[in-house]
Amino acid sequence: MTPSLEVAVTKHLPGFTLNVSFSAGSTSVGLLGASGAGKSMVLRTIAGLVRPDAGRIALDGRVLFDSADGHDEPVRSRRIGLLFQNYALFPHLTVRQNIAFGLKHLAAQEQAARASEQIAAMHLAGFEQRYPTELSGGQQQRVALARALAPTPAALLLDEPFSALDAHLRSELERQLRETLQSYSGVTLVVSHNLEELYRLCGEFVVLEKGGVIARGGRDEIFTRPPNRATARLTGCRNFSRARTMDGTGLVEAADWGCGLRVTQPVPSGLAHIAIRANHVGLAEPNRIPASEHNCFPVWMSAATEGPFRVTVYLRFNERLSGGADYQLQAEVTRERWATLRSHPLPWIARLDPDRLFLLAD
Repeated sequence: MTPSLEVAVTKHLPGFTLNVSFSAGSTSVGLLGASGAGKSMVLRTIAGLVRPDAGRIALDGRVLFDSADGHDEPVRSRRIGLLFQNYALFPHLTVRQNIAFGLKHLAAQEQAARASEQIAAMHLAGFEQRYPTELSGGQQQRVALARALAPTPAALLLDEPFSALDAHLRSELERQLRETLQSYSGVTLVVSHNLEELYRLCGEFVVLEKGGVIARGGRDEIFTRPPNRATARLTGCRNFSRARTMDGTGLVEAADWGCGLRVTQPVPSGLAHIAIRANHVGLAEPNRIPASEHNCFPVWMSAATEGPFRVTVYLRFNERLSGGADYQLQAEVTRERWATLRSHPLPWIARLDPDRLFLLAD
């Protein structure tokens, strides 16, 4: 049977109201949103830790919550594995006891078999009798994931699963989690502030803002064609300009950038903004751009911020700006490209690829 989760809940909270409706199936779903958007609260309502004010939640056809008839399935009966960002391990229990905690309804032999299976799968052999305080952060995370998976839950909810780990451990455990999810047959929802991590783990996204769903779709759809400005920002876009169509020209005017742009996607009715990701802004010396290329403009550098692998360059379309602004556009280049580019005199040429521009109706 194909796994399915149906969520339609309302919960009044201080400062905003959570009002979400979405479904999930066999593809892992990432919940994307700014802090306070309601992502973790959605997971808690599904798990039964927070009771919605109204709505309905169903998992594989089983009703977990329905305000219409007062049904509210107890947490222990929902068959949901929840992994918190702080792991929430029981400090007085050993690794094996923590993993087996949700298996008390099974015979002792079955409890032992499932715990052993997860110990092997999570590479915890030799740590069975240790207590959480005797484990590293990565080991604690693996114990928490093993405990969530041991009862064979119908849904797995991951709330910032790697936030407490350093970069190396995050990478190692993310790889292990991806392998685990490939063989997991239930519904998976993931909350993470790490956009790249969420992109790698999830094939679909639900985007939240102020407690409501503002976008829903496949990973590539959400990232390559965000439907609104908030979704574009949440997926990492940093360059926005007010926009309008230029009658009779086939171009879109980017008012804040002071230029007309050729675009390849249909212009939405009510066009309000045009945007492009920093890593999609091409930078080159003037003599390196063919005359046939579209959307090429001279730019001056305002500043540059160097990272370990890439450099963010802050650019102006005019040599000087008025009104106190010091840049209009951000571009990202590799450190190798930067080493070559910086030796050439200004202005450089910025190319805004027509295929990479976002046309947004808000």
